[in-house]
Amino acid sequence: MNAPQSAPYQHLVDGRSVAASTGETLPMIDPSTGAVFAHIAAGTADDIDRAVRAAQAALDGTWGRTPAAERGRILQKLGRLIEDNVEALAWIEAQDTGKTITVARNDIRVTARYFDFYGAAADKLHGQVIPFLDGYSVSVLREPHGVTGHIVPWNYPAQQMGRTIAPALAAGNAAVLKPSEDACLSCVRIAALALEAGLPPGALNVVTGLGEIAGAALTSHPGVNFISFTGSTEVGQLVQAAAARNHVPCVLELGGKSPQLIFSDADLDAALPFVVRAIVQNTGQTCSAGSRLLVQKDIYETFVARVADAFRKTRVGTPAMDLDCGPLMNATQLGRVQKFVADALASGIPLLAEGLLADGLPSGGYWTKPTLFGPVPRDHALACNEVFGPVLAAMPFDDEADAIRLANATDFGLVGSVWTRDGDRQQRVAKRMRCGQVFINCYGAAGGVELPFGGVKKSGHGREKGFLALEHMSITKTVIHRHG
Repeated sequence: MNAPQSAPYQHLVDGRSVAASTGETLPMIDPSTGAVFAHIAAGTADDIDRAVRAAQAALDGTWGRTPAAERGRILQKLGRLIEDNVEALAWIEAQDTGKTITVARNDIRVTARYFDFYGAAADKLHGQVIPFLDGYSVSVLREPHGVTGHIVPWNYPAQQMGRTIAPALAAGNAAVLKPSEDACLSCVRIAALALEAGLPPGALNVVTGLGEIAGAALTSHPGVNFISFTGSTEVGQLVQAAAARNHVPCVLELGGKSPQLIFSDADLDAALPFVVRAIVQNTGQTCSAGSRLLVQKDIYETFVARVADAFRKTRVGTPAMDLDCGPLMNATQLGRVQKFVADALASGIPLLAEGLLADGLPSGGYWTKPTLFGPVPRDHALACNEVFGPVLAAMPFDDEADAIRLANATDFGLVGSVWTRDGDRQQRVAKRMRCGQVFINCYGAAGGVELPFGGVKKSGHGREKGFLALEHMSITKTVIHRHG
Protein backbone atom coordinates (compact mmCIF):
# COMPACT_ATOMS: atom_id res chain seq x y z
CA MET A 1 0.00 0.00 0.00
CA ASN A 2 1.24 3.48 -0.80
CA ALA A 3 2.61 5.67 1.98
CA PRO A 4 0.64 8.77 2.97
CA GLN A 5 1.25 11.80 0.77
CA SER A 6 2.63 14.75 2.71
CA ALA A 7 1.53 17.49 0.27
CA PRO A 8 -2.23 17.74 -0.30
CA TYR A 9 -3.83 16.76 -3.58
CA GLN A 10 -4.82 20.03 -5.23
CA HIS A 11 -7.41 21.14 -7.76
CA LEU A 12 -6.57 21.00 -11.46
CA VAL A 13 -7.83 24.24 -13.01
CA ASP A 14 -6.81 25.65 -16.39
CA GLY A 15 -4.06 23.08 -16.68
CA ARG A 16 -2.45 23.97 -13.35
CA SER A 17 -2.40 22.33 -9.93
CA VAL A 18 -3.80 24.92 -7.52
CA ALA A 19 -4.73 25.06 -3.85
CA ALA A 20 -8.20 25.96 -2.62
CA SER A 21 -8.89 29.69 -2.61
CA THR A 22 -9.01 29.56 1.20
CA GLY A 23 -5.94 27.34 1.49
CA GLU A 24 -8.01 24.83 3.49
CA THR A 25 -7.81 21.07 3.06
CA LEU A 26 -9.87 18.00 3.93
CA PRO A 27 -8.55 14.71 5.32
CA MET A 28 -8.77 11.49 3.32
CA ILE A 29 -9.56 8.44 5.44
CA ASP A 30 -8.37 4.92 4.64
CA PRO A 31 -11.52 2.74 5.06
CA SER A 32 -9.36 -0.22 6.11
CA THR A 33 -7.82 1.59 9.08
CA GLY A 34 -9.93 4.65 9.79
CA ALA A 35 -6.71 6.70 9.66
CA VAL A 36 -5.90 9.81 7.63
CA PHE A 37 -3.54 9.00 4.77
CA ALA A 38 -3.77 12.13 2.56
CA HIS A 39 -5.39 15.54 2.23
CA ILE A 40 -7.28 17.23 -0.59
CA ALA A 41 -8.04 20.87 -1.37
CA ALA A 42 -11.33 22.01 0.16
CA GLY A 43 -13.03 23.59 -2.83
CA THR A 44 -15.22 26.68 -2.56
CA ALA A 45 -17.65 28.51 -4.80
CA ASP A 46 -14.73 30.71 -5.89
CA ASP A 47 -12.78 27.62 -6.98
CA ILE A 48 -15.76 26.36 -8.97
CA ASP A 49 -16.12 29.77 -10.60
CA ARG A 50 -12.46 29.72 -11.63
CA ALA A 51 -12.91 26.26 -13.11
CA VAL A 52 -16.06 27.20 -15.04
CA ARG A 53 -14.35 30.29 -16.42
CA ALA A 54 -11.34 28.20 -17.46
CA ALA A 55 -13.64 25.74 -19.23
CA GLN A 56 -15.40 28.53 -21.10
CA ALA A 57 -12.04 30.02 -22.11
CA ALA A 58 -10.99 26.62 -23.50
CA LEU A 59 -14.19 26.49 -25.56
CA ASP A 60 -13.56 30.00 -26.84
CA GLY A 61 -9.95 29.05 -27.63
CA THR A 62 -7.99 25.96 -28.59
CA TRP A 63 -10.40 23.25 -27.46
CA GLY A 64 -13.38 24.82 -29.19
CA ARG A 65 -11.46 24.76 -32.49
CA THR A 66 -10.14 21.21 -32.13
CA PRO A 67 -11.62 18.92 -34.83
CA ALA A 68 -13.54 15.88 -33.68
CA ALA A 69 -10.93 13.46 -35.03
CA GLU A 70 -8.19 15.20 -33.05
CA ARG A 71 -10.35 15.19 -29.90
CA GLY A 72 -10.68 11.46 -30.40
CA ARG A 73 -6.93 10.95 -30.77
CA ILE A 74 -6.30 12.80 -27.51
CA LEU A 75 -8.89 10.72 -25.63
CA GLN A 76 -7.51 7.48 -27.01
CA LYS A 77 -4.01 8.51 -25.97
CA LEU A 78 -5.37 9.19 -22.49
CA GLY A 79 -6.83 5.68 -22.47
CA ARG A 80 -3.40 4.25 -23.28
CA LEU A 81 -1.76 6.32 -20.54
CA ILE A 82 -4.29 5.00 -18.02
CA GLU A 83 -3.51 1.45 -19.15
CA ASP A 84 0.20 2.16 -18.77
CA ASN A 85 -0.43 3.28 -15.17
CA VAL A 86 -2.92 0.59 -14.15
CA GLU A 87 -0.97 -0.66 -11.15
CA ALA A 88 -0.26 2.75 -9.60
CA LEU A 89 -3.82 3.99 -10.19
CA ALA A 90 -5.31 0.75 -8.87
CA TRP A 91 -3.47 1.03 -5.55
CA ILE A 92 -4.59 4.65 -5.22
CA GLU A 93 -8.19 3.55 -5.89
CA ALA A 94 -7.94 0.62 -3.48
CA GLN A 95 -6.62 2.67 -0.57
CA ASP A 96 -9.05 5.50 -1.27
CA THR A 97 -12.16 3.29 -1.40
CA GLY A 98 -11.19 0.10 0.46
CA LYS A 99 -12.08 -2.12 -2.51
CA THR A 100 -10.01 -5.22 -3.26
CA ILE A 101 -7.02 -4.72 -5.51
CA THR A 102 -8.50 -7.03 -8.17
CA VAL A 103 -11.65 -4.93 -8.36
CA ALA A 104 -9.57 -1.74 -8.37
CA ARG A 105 -7.44 -2.98 -11.27
CA ASN A 106 -10.56 -3.86 -13.22
CA ASP A 107 -11.99 -0.41 -12.50
CA ILE A 108 -8.92 1.31 -13.93
CA ARG A 109 -8.95 -0.88 -17.04
CA VAL A 110 -12.62 -0.08 -17.59
CA THR A 111 -11.83 3.61 -17.16
CA ALA A 112 -9.21 3.33 -19.91
CA ARG A 113 -11.80 1.59 -22.07
CA TYR A 114 -14.20 4.56 -21.72
CA PHE A 115 -11.63 6.96 -23.12
CA ASP A 116 -10.71 4.53 -25.88
CA PHE A 117 -14.36 3.91 -26.84
CA TYR A 118 -15.43 7.55 -26.87
CA GLY A 119 -12.19 8.62 -28.49
CA ALA A 120 -12.98 6.29 -31.38
CA ALA A 121 -16.56 7.62 -31.47
CA ALA A 122 -15.73 11.35 -31.36
CA ASP A 123 -15.87 11.86 -35.15
CA LYS A 124 -18.91 9.64 -35.56
CA LEU A 125 -21.46 11.86 -33.83
CA HIS A 126 -23.30 12.76 -37.01
CA GLY A 127 -26.19 15.07 -37.74
CA GLN A 128 -28.73 14.51 -40.50
CA VAL A 129 -30.24 16.04 -43.61
CA ILE A 130 -34.03 16.37 -43.77
CA PRO A 131 -35.84 16.37 -47.14
CA PHE A 132 -38.01 19.50 -47.19
CA LEU A 133 -39.71 21.87 -49.62
CA ASP A 134 -38.31 22.55 -53.04
CA GLY A 135 -35.77 25.35 -52.81
CA TYR A 136 -34.76 24.54 -49.24
CA SER A 137 -31.91 22.56 -47.70
CA VAL A 138 -32.35 21.49 -44.06
CA SER A 139 -29.66 20.00 -41.87
CA VAL A 140 -29.62 19.01 -38.20
CA LEU A 141 -26.28 19.62 -36.51
CA ARG A 142 -24.97 17.99 -33.34
CA GLU A 143 -23.17 20.53 -31.17
CA PRO A 144 -21.70 20.48 -27.65
CA HIS A 145 -23.68 21.97 -24.78
CA GLY A 146 -20.69 24.09 -23.77
CA VAL A 147 -19.47 23.85 -20.18
CA THR A 148 -20.61 20.61 -18.54
CA GLY A 149 -20.60 19.96 -14.79
CA HIS A 150 -20.01 16.45 -13.46
CA ILE A 151 -20.44 15.14 -9.91
CA VAL A 152 -19.32 11.55 -9.32
CA PRO A 153 -19.64 9.40 -6.16
CA TRP A 154 -17.11 7.59 -4.00
CA ASN A 155 -17.91 3.97 -4.88
CA TYR A 156 -16.31 3.90 -8.35
CA PRO A 157 -14.51 7.25 -8.73
CA ALA A 158 -12.24 6.34 -11.66
CA GLN A 159 -14.91 4.44 -13.60
CA GLN A 160 -17.52 7.12 -13.00
CA MET A 161 -15.09 9.77 -14.17
CA GLY A 162 -14.47 7.84 -17.37
CA ARG A 163 -18.08 7.20 -18.16
CA THR A 164 -19.17 10.84 -17.78
CA ILE A 165 -16.06 12.84 -18.80
CA ALA A 166 -15.08 10.79 -21.85
CA PRO A 167 -18.37 11.31 -23.78
CA ALA A 168 -18.53 14.95 -22.70
CA LEU A 169 -15.08 15.68 -24.12
CA ALA A 170 -15.68 13.53 -27.19
CA ALA A 171 -18.74 15.64 -28.00
CA GLY A 172 -16.64 18.81 -27.73
CA ASN A 173 -17.69 20.11 -24.33
CA ALA A 174 -15.30 21.51 -21.73
CA ALA A 175 -15.82 19.91 -18.33
CA VAL A 176 -15.66 20.68 -14.62
CA LEU A 177 -15.54 17.57 -12.43
CA LYS A 178 -16.38 17.55 -8.71
CA PRO A 179 -15.54 14.08 -7.37
CA SER A 180 -16.65 12.87 -3.96
CA GLU A 181 -14.74 14.23 -1.00
CA ASP A 182 -14.53 10.66 0.32
CA ALA A 183 -12.66 9.20 -2.68
CA CYS A 184 -11.25 11.35 -5.45
CA LEU A 185 -7.50 10.78 -5.74
CA SER A 186 -7.65 8.67 -8.90
CA CYS A 187 -9.69 11.42 -10.58
CA VAL A 188 -7.00 14.00 -9.83
CA ARG A 189 -4.28 11.70 -11.19
CA ILE A 190 -6.22 10.86 -14.36
CA ALA A 191 -6.87 14.55 -15.03
CA ALA A 192 -3.10 15.13 -14.88
CA LEU A 193 -2.63 12.30 -17.39
CA ALA A 194 -5.15 14.04 -19.66
CA LEU A 195 -2.81 17.01 -19.91
CA GLU A 196 0.03 14.64 -20.74
CA ALA A 197 -2.16 13.17 -23.49
CA GLY A 198 -2.50 16.62 -25.05
CA LEU A 199 -5.77 17.90 -23.69
CA PRO A 200 -5.60 21.72 -23.73
CA PRO A 201 -5.64 23.57 -20.40
CA GLY A 202 -9.18 24.26 -19.23
CA ALA A 203 -10.83 21.51 -21.27
CA LEU A 204 -10.97 19.37 -18.12
CA ASN A 205 -10.92 20.88 -14.64
CA VAL A 206 -11.17 19.03 -11.31
CA VAL A 207 -12.26 20.74 -8.11
CA THR A 208 -12.27 18.64 -4.95
CA GLY A 209 -14.24 19.45 -1.83
CA LEU A 210 -17.50 18.96 0.02
CA GLY A 211 -20.67 18.27 -1.91
CA GLU A 212 -22.71 20.84 0.00
CA ILE A 213 -20.15 23.55 -0.87
CA ALA A 214 -18.28 22.79 -4.10
CA GLY A 215 -20.93 20.47 -5.52
CA ALA A 216 -23.75 22.90 -4.80
CA ALA A 217 -21.76 25.73 -6.38
CA LEU A 218 -21.23 23.69 -9.53
CA THR A 219 -24.87 22.70 -10.01
CA SER A 220 -26.10 26.26 -9.48
CA HIS A 221 -23.42 28.07 -11.51
CA PRO A 222 -24.98 30.12 -14.33
CA GLY A 223 -22.03 29.33 -16.61
CA VAL A 224 -22.72 25.58 -16.59
CA ASN A 225 -24.80 24.37 -19.54
CA PHE A 226 -25.35 20.70 -18.62
CA ILE A 227 -25.07 18.62 -15.43
CA SER A 228 -24.32 14.94 -14.92
CA PHE A 229 -24.82 13.56 -11.41
CA THR A 230 -24.46 10.09 -9.91
CA GLY A 231 -25.37 9.63 -6.28
CA SER A 232 -28.25 9.34 -3.86
CA THR A 233 -31.87 9.95 -4.73
CA GLU A 234 -32.10 12.69 -2.11
CA VAL A 235 -29.14 14.68 -3.45
CA GLY A 236 -30.34 14.03 -7.00
CA GLN A 237 -33.49 15.98 -6.19
CA LEU A 238 -31.37 18.94 -5.07
CA VAL A 239 -29.23 18.75 -8.21
CA GLN A 240 -32.28 18.68 -10.46
CA ALA A 241 -33.82 21.64 -8.65
CA ALA A 242 -30.59 23.65 -9.00
CA ALA A 243 -30.38 22.79 -12.70
CA ALA A 244 -33.99 23.80 -13.24
CA ARG A 245 -33.35 27.27 -11.85
CA ASN A 246 -30.89 27.85 -14.71
CA HIS A 247 -32.99 25.86 -17.23
CA VAL A 248 -30.10 23.42 -17.62
CA PRO A 249 -30.64 19.78 -18.69
CA CYS A 250 -29.20 17.01 -16.55
CA VAL A 251 -28.64 13.27 -16.44
CA LEU A 252 -29.21 11.65 -13.04
CA GLU A 253 -28.11 8.12 -12.13
CA LEU A 254 -29.41 7.50 -8.63
CA GLY A 255 -30.17 4.60 -6.33
CA GLY A 256 -31.42 1.10 -6.95
CA LYS A 257 -33.02 -1.94 -5.35
CA SER A 258 -32.38 -4.36 -8.16
CA PRO A 259 -34.09 -7.78 -8.27
CA GLN A 260 -32.81 -11.12 -9.49
CA LEU A 261 -35.75 -13.32 -10.49
CA ILE A 262 -35.03 -17.04 -10.20
CA PHE A 263 -37.69 -19.21 -11.83
CA SER A 264 -37.99 -22.91 -11.05
CA ASP A 265 -36.67 -23.91 -14.48
CA ALA A 266 -33.51 -21.77 -14.15
CA ASP A 267 -29.99 -23.18 -14.32
CA LEU A 268 -29.34 -22.83 -10.60
CA ASP A 269 -25.69 -23.82 -10.86
CA ALA A 270 -25.13 -20.93 -13.27
CA ALA A 271 -27.22 -18.48 -11.26
CA LEU A 272 -25.61 -19.08 -7.85
CA PRO A 273 -22.24 -17.30 -8.34
CA PHE A 274 -23.93 -14.35 -10.07
CA VAL A 275 -26.39 -13.95 -7.20
CA VAL A 276 -23.63 -13.81 -4.61
CA ARG A 277 -21.23 -11.67 -6.62
CA ALA A 278 -23.92 -9.13 -7.52
CA ILE A 279 -24.37 -8.15 -3.87
CA VAL A 280 -20.89 -8.83 -2.43
CA GLN A 281 -18.78 -7.10 -5.10
CA ASN A 282 -17.51 -3.71 -3.94
CA THR A 283 -19.01 -4.59 -0.53
CA GLY A 284 -22.49 -4.04 -1.96
CA GLN A 285 -21.73 -0.36 -2.54
CA THR A 286 -23.10 -0.34 -6.09
CA CYS A 287 -26.28 1.33 -7.30
CA SER A 288 -26.96 -1.67 -9.54
CA ALA A 289 -26.23 -4.29 -6.85
CA GLY A 290 -28.54 -7.28 -7.02
CA SER A 291 -29.95 -6.65 -3.55
CA ARG A 292 -33.27 -8.54 -3.87
CA LEU A 293 -33.31 -12.28 -4.50
CA LEU A 294 -36.76 -13.29 -5.74
CA VAL A 295 -37.17 -17.06 -6.01
CA GLN A 296 -40.14 -19.13 -7.19
CA LYS A 297 -41.79 -20.85 -4.23
CA ASP A 298 -41.23 -24.47 -5.25
CA ILE A 299 -37.44 -24.02 -5.29
CA TYR A 300 -37.16 -21.24 -2.71
CA GLU A 301 -35.94 -23.30 0.24
CA THR A 302 -33.50 -25.34 -1.82
CA PHE A 303 -31.91 -22.48 -3.73
CA VAL A 304 -31.76 -20.03 -0.82
CA ALA A 305 -30.02 -22.72 1.25
CA ARG A 306 -27.36 -22.91 -1.47
CA VAL A 307 -26.99 -19.13 -1.44
CA ALA A 308 -26.61 -19.24 2.35
CA ASP A 309 -23.82 -21.80 2.05
CA ALA A 310 -22.04 -19.56 -0.44
CA PHE A 311 -22.45 -16.52 1.84
CA ARG A 312 -20.81 -18.36 4.73
CA LYS A 313 -17.71 -18.79 2.56
CA THR A 314 -17.38 -15.13 1.59
CA ARG A 315 -14.47 -13.35 3.23
CA VAL A 316 -13.84 -9.71 4.05
CA GLY A 317 -10.36 -8.20 4.16
CA THR A 318 -8.05 -5.37 3.24
CA PRO A 319 -7.43 -4.45 -0.41
CA ALA A 320 -4.07 -6.25 -0.33
CA MET A 321 -5.67 -9.47 1.00
CA ASP A 322 -7.76 -9.45 -2.20
CA LEU A 323 -10.66 -11.46 -0.79
CA ASP A 324 -14.35 -11.24 -1.72
CA CYS A 325 -14.85 -7.70 -0.47
CA GLY A 326 -13.27 -4.95 1.59
CA PRO A 327 -14.54 -2.51 4.22
CA LEU A 328 -17.41 -0.10 3.80
CA MET A 329 -16.47 3.40 2.71
CA ASN A 330 -16.81 5.38 5.93
CA ALA A 331 -18.29 5.48 9.42
CA THR A 332 -21.57 6.91 8.15
CA GLN A 333 -21.98 4.06 5.70
CA LEU A 334 -21.12 1.49 8.36
CA GLY A 335 -23.76 2.95 10.66
CA ARG A 336 -26.34 2.90 7.88
CA VAL A 337 -25.75 -0.78 7.08
CA GLN A 338 -25.69 -1.76 10.74
CA LYS A 339 -29.04 -0.05 11.27
CA PHE A 340 -30.66 -2.00 8.41
CA VAL A 341 -29.33 -5.24 9.87
CA ALA A 342 -30.44 -4.35 13.41
CA ASP A 343 -33.93 -3.35 12.23
CA ALA A 344 -34.30 -6.61 10.30
CA LEU A 345 -33.29 -8.63 13.35
CA ALA A 346 -35.62 -6.62 15.58
CA SER A 347 -38.45 -7.36 13.14
CA GLY A 348 -37.83 -11.09 13.53
CA ILE A 349 -36.63 -11.64 9.97
CA PRO A 350 -34.48 -14.80 9.87
CA LEU A 351 -30.76 -14.17 9.41
CA LEU A 352 -29.80 -17.06 7.14
CA ALA A 353 -26.07 -16.56 6.78
CA GLU A 354 -23.12 -14.24 7.34
CA GLY A 355 -19.70 -14.06 5.74
CA LEU A 356 -16.38 -14.09 7.55
CA LEU A 357 -14.01 -11.33 8.61
CA ALA A 358 -10.40 -12.24 7.90
CA ASP A 359 -7.97 -12.58 10.81
CA GLY A 360 -5.74 -9.65 11.66
CA LEU A 361 -7.90 -6.85 10.27
CA PRO A 362 -7.03 -3.32 11.43
CA SER A 363 -9.24 -2.40 14.35
CA GLY A 364 -10.23 1.01 12.98
CA GLY A 365 -11.59 -0.25 9.65
CA TYR A 366 -15.25 -0.05 8.63
CA TRP A 367 -15.83 -3.79 8.55
CA THR A 368 -19.13 -5.56 7.96
CA LYS A 369 -20.04 -9.12 7.04
CA PRO A 370 -22.04 -10.06 3.92
CA THR A 371 -25.48 -10.92 5.30
CA LEU A 372 -28.44 -12.88 3.92
CA PHE A 373 -31.97 -12.44 5.28
CA GLY A 374 -35.12 -14.29 4.31
CA PRO A 375 -37.94 -14.56 3.80
CA VAL A 376 -38.20 -10.76 3.99
CA PRO A 377 -41.74 -9.32 4.19
CA ARG A 378 -42.60 -7.44 1.03
CA ASP A 379 -43.37 -4.20 2.84
CA HIS A 380 -40.30 -4.20 5.09
CA ALA A 381 -37.64 -1.52 4.64
CA LEU A 382 -35.11 -4.19 3.76
CA ALA A 383 -37.27 -5.18 0.79
CA CYS A 384 -37.92 -1.63 -0.41
CA ASN A 385 -35.00 0.65 0.46
CA GLU A 386 -31.43 0.77 -0.76
CA VAL A 387 -28.95 -0.47 1.86
CA PHE A 388 -25.79 0.17 -0.17
CA GLY A 389 -24.02 -2.64 1.59
CA PRO A 390 -23.61 -6.44 1.24
CA VAL A 391 -27.08 -7.28 2.58
CA LEU A 392 -29.28 -9.54 0.45
CA ALA A 393 -33.06 -9.83 0.94
CA ALA A 394 -34.56 -13.14 -0.19
CA MET A 395 -38.28 -13.38 -1.00
CA PRO A 396 -40.46 -16.09 -2.57
CA PHE A 397 -42.94 -15.50 -5.41
CA ASP A 398 -45.83 -17.61 -6.72
CA ASP A 399 -45.83 -17.35 -10.51
CA GLU A 400 -44.74 -15.13 -13.38
CA ALA A 401 -47.32 -12.44 -12.71
CA ASP A 402 -46.38 -12.34 -9.03
CA ALA A 403 -42.68 -12.17 -9.92
CA ILE A 404 -43.21 -9.14 -12.13
CA ARG A 405 -45.39 -7.48 -9.50
CA LEU A 406 -42.72 -8.02 -6.85
CA ALA A 407 -39.86 -6.94 -9.12
CA ASN A 408 -41.62 -3.62 -9.80
CA ALA A 409 -42.75 -3.05 -6.19
CA THR A 410 -40.14 -0.46 -5.20
CA ASP A 411 -39.58 3.21 -5.99
CA PHE A 412 -36.43 2.26 -7.91
CA GLY A 413 -35.86 0.95 -11.42
CA LEU A 414 -32.22 0.65 -12.36
CA VAL A 415 -31.30 -2.97 -13.16
CA GLY A 416 -32.89 -6.40 -12.96
CA SER A 417 -32.24 -9.95 -14.08
CA VAL A 418 -34.33 -12.92 -15.15
CA TRP A 419 -33.14 -16.49 -14.71
CA THR A 420 -35.19 -19.01 -16.73
CA ARG A 421 -34.67 -21.44 -19.59
CA ASP A 422 -38.04 -20.48 -21.11
CA GLY A 423 -37.32 -18.17 -24.06
CA ASP A 424 -40.84 -16.78 -24.22
CA ARG A 425 -40.81 -16.00 -20.51
CA GLN A 426 -37.41 -14.33 -20.81
CA GLN A 427 -38.83 -11.78 -23.23
CA ARG A 428 -42.20 -11.35 -21.50
CA VAL A 429 -40.66 -10.65 -18.12
CA ALA A 430 -37.86 -8.44 -19.46
CA LYS A 431 -40.38 -6.23 -21.27
CA ARG A 432 -42.58 -5.86 -18.21
CA MET A 433 -39.84 -5.06 -15.71
CA ARG A 434 -39.66 -1.31 -15.06
CA CYS A 435 -35.93 -0.63 -15.12
CA GLY A 436 -33.20 0.66 -17.40
CA GLN A 437 -31.32 -2.62 -17.92
CA VAL A 438 -32.42 -6.24 -17.80
CA PHE A 439 -30.00 -9.16 -17.83
CA ILE A 440 -31.21 -12.59 -18.93
CA ASN A 441 -29.38 -15.54 -17.37
CA CYS A 442 -26.52 -13.27 -16.30
CA TYR A 443 -25.90 -10.17 -14.20
CA GLY A 444 -23.47 -7.36 -14.92
CA ALA A 445 -21.44 -6.79 -18.06
CA ALA A 446 -17.78 -6.14 -17.09
CA GLY A 447 -18.23 -2.39 -17.19
CA GLY A 448 -20.60 -2.47 -20.15
CA VAL A 449 -19.03 0.61 -21.75
CA GLU A 450 -21.03 0.13 -24.95
CA LEU A 451 -24.37 -0.52 -23.22
CA PRO A 452 -26.73 2.39 -22.43
CA PHE A 453 -27.25 2.61 -18.68
CA GLY A 454 -29.65 4.53 -16.47
CA GLY A 455 -32.85 4.23 -14.54
CA VAL A 456 -36.54 5.01 -14.28
CA LYS A 457 -38.63 6.16 -11.32
CA LYS A 458 -36.40 7.25 -8.43
CA SER A 459 -33.35 5.68 -10.05
CA GLY A 460 -33.05 8.77 -12.22
CA HIS A 461 -33.34 9.67 -15.88
CA GLY A 462 -31.17 10.04 -18.94
CA ARG A 463 -28.60 7.51 -20.13
CA GLU A 464 -24.87 7.07 -19.79
CA LYS A 465 -22.61 4.65 -21.68
CA GLY A 466 -22.85 3.68 -25.34
CA PHE A 467 -23.69 6.08 -28.14
CA LEU A 468 -26.73 7.37 -26.27
CA ALA A 469 -24.35 9.17 -23.89
CA LEU A 470 -22.96 11.15 -26.83
CA GLU A 471 -26.48 12.25 -27.70
CA HIS A 472 -27.06 13.42 -24.13
CA MET A 473 -23.74 15.25 -24.15
CA SER A 474 -24.72 17.20 -27.25
CA ILE A 475 -27.62 19.30 -28.50
CA THR A 476 -29.21 19.63 -31.93
CA LYS A 477 -29.42 22.72 -34.07
CA THR A 478 -31.67 22.76 -37.16
CA VAL A 479 -30.41 24.88 -40.05
CA ILE A 480 -32.98 25.81 -42.72
CA HIS A 481 -31.50 27.29 -45.89
CA ARG A 482 -33.81 28.79 -48.55
CA HIS A 483 -31.85 29.03 -51.75
CA GLY A 484 -34.60 29.50 -54.36
